[in-house]
Amino acid sequence: MMQRLGLDVTVIDCRWGDGADEAKLAEILKADTKKQIKAVAVVHNETTTGVTSDIPEVRKTMDTIDHPALLLVDGVSSIGALEFKFDDWRVDVAVTGSQKALSIPTGLGLVCASPKALDAMKSAKLKRVYYDFADMLRTNPSGNVPYTPSLPLLYGMRASIKMLKEEGMQNVHARHFRLAEGARKAVEGWGLQTLCKDPRWKSDSLTVIETPAGIDSQKVVDIAYAKYNLSLGIGLDKVKGKVFRIGHLGNMDELMLCSALCGAEMAMIDAGVKIAPGSGVSKAIDYFQKTAKVIPTRESLVQ
Repeated sequence: MMQRLGLDVTVIDCRWGDGADEAKLAEILKADTKKQIKAVAVVHNETTTGVTSDIPEVRKTMDTIDHPALLLVDGVSSIGALEFKFDDWRVDVAVTGSQKALSIPTGLGLVCASPKALDAMKSAKLKRVYYDFADMLRTNPSGNVPYTPSLPLLYGMRASIKMLKEEGMQNVHARHFRLAEGARKAVEGWGLQTLCKDPRWKSDSLTVIETPAGIDSQKVVDIAYAKYNLSLGIGLDKVKGKVFRIGHLGNMDELMLCSALCGAEMAMIDAGVKIAPGSGVSKAIDYFQKTAKVIPTRESLVQ
């Protein structure tokens, strides 16, 4: 997108399955002695690869070099599921969408900007229309937006945020970690590997699973949908045909995820993956059963 807008972009290319490489970032920023780089842009949680990059470490890298660039973060599949501290991590611009962890239909884009980013807006020369901060700042104080809003989605957003607050964000983050751990236990039970290898980068929003050599992951996805009415994520670009994805973010619990794991297991067996029925699902069930706690409002039902 930035390249199509005519900006001069330096892409830090990494192995698909790794997170943002702070060492490579440091190398590039150190070489920028004239401080011409205006921004560092990072995807916090990458859904194609199941990787969560370390935003605090990216900020620490920028600070160590004392580089003035803005830190721009794509939090579409992390905000509302994973820990995200806009102020503490000194993020300058964060974006997210309504369709992932916020559990409402696609259609809302949300942006948060730091004072530093708003100040940079004053001298920025790139033309913009939608998401022009100046238009937003003129209308937001009165509770309005500079264009016709999607009111049903805004009502949905209000309800979703209410649910998150009632659960408590620490509990939300813990729930996502627990669901992800269950999925990872299933992968181990199947004898397979996740695309992401380094534990510090493994995503709690989704799990991306490598299929064995000779097994087209698209076949697993197609069978899951056609035979078991289950939608799994396909492999994209460099990992097309090599991986499939199981999402476990948003309004999700153990029973929902176990259903997906069961469907994925059956589809893999149908596609020719040599795994024993129950080998992965049983590992997830064992983990969930051992780590489950009584729902706070239902303690009286359990003696």
